Amino acid sequence: MLLYFIRHGDPIYEPDSLTPLGEEQAKALVNRLGDVKFDRVFVSSSNRAIQTAIPTCEKQNKEYEILDWCNEKYSAEELMDYNSQGKRYFMKDCDNYRRLFASKEIEKLGFDWYNHPAFKDKKCKSGIKRISLKTDEFLEDLGYFHDRENRCFIPKKPNDDIVALFAHEGFGSAFLSNILDIPYPMFCTRFSMCHSGITVVAFDNCDEAFLPKILTYSNDSHIKAVGIKTRWPFGIEI
Repeated sequence: MLLYFIRHGDPIYEPDSLTPLGEEQAKALVNRLGDVKFDRVFVSSSNRAIQTAIPTCEKQNKEYEILDWCNEKYSAEELMDYNSQGKRYFMKDCDNYRRLFASKEIEKLGFDWYNHPAFKDKKCKSGIKRISLKTDEFLEDLGYFHDRENRCFIPKKPNDDIVALFAHEGFGSAFLSNILDIPYPMFCTRFSMCHSGITVVAFDNCDEAFLPKILTYSNDSHIKAVGIKTRWPFGIEI
C-alpha cells in the first residue's frame, strides 16, 4: 500500500478556506497526481483540506471520506501554546519549546516526552495518545496492524492500494511520527512541510513484520511545474 499524505494549500485560517495561491496549488496537484489512481481518498473535516482535495477527486471521479479526527482544530488545542507571537505550535516556538524539544532531557524521555515538567499543565499527553490511537485504527482498517511494542507493522490484509489523506502540518507531524515510530519532538523539529506538499509512505505487502518507508517528503514539484515558488520557514522561498 502507498499512503499519500498531502497538506492543504495556502490557507486563510479565518474563515477556514484557501487563498487564491492555495487554489492554484490545489489545481497543480491534479497534474502531479495524474497517473496516480487512488483507491480511497480521506480528507480532514476542515474546509481548507476539502478544497485542496476537490480538484483531484473531481479529476479521478472519486468521492472523499471525511475524517474529523484529523482536523487541526483538535491538534491545535493539544500541541499549541501562547508566546509573544500569539498561539503557536510547540515545534515553531524558537525561544522555548522548540529548543526544549531538541534537548538531551527530552531525548532521554523518548516517547514519554510529554511527562517533562514543562508540559505538566498542557494537553500534550492526551493529544498524542488520541492521535496515536486513531492513527492505529485508521491503518488497521486499511490492512496493517501497528505493533507498538516491537516498533513495526504486521500486515493483516496486505494490499497494493493507493490511499490519499489531505490534512494539516501540525496534525501531520504527529500522525507521521506515529507511523514511523519516531518520538514527536525529534520528528517535528527536523521536518518541515510546505503547503500542498506530497508525502508518500510505503507499506509492504509481504506476510511478515516490516517498517514503513518514506519515499518522498513534502514534494513540491507540482507547484514548481506551474512557476509557483515554495514558501518555507525562516523566510526561505525557492
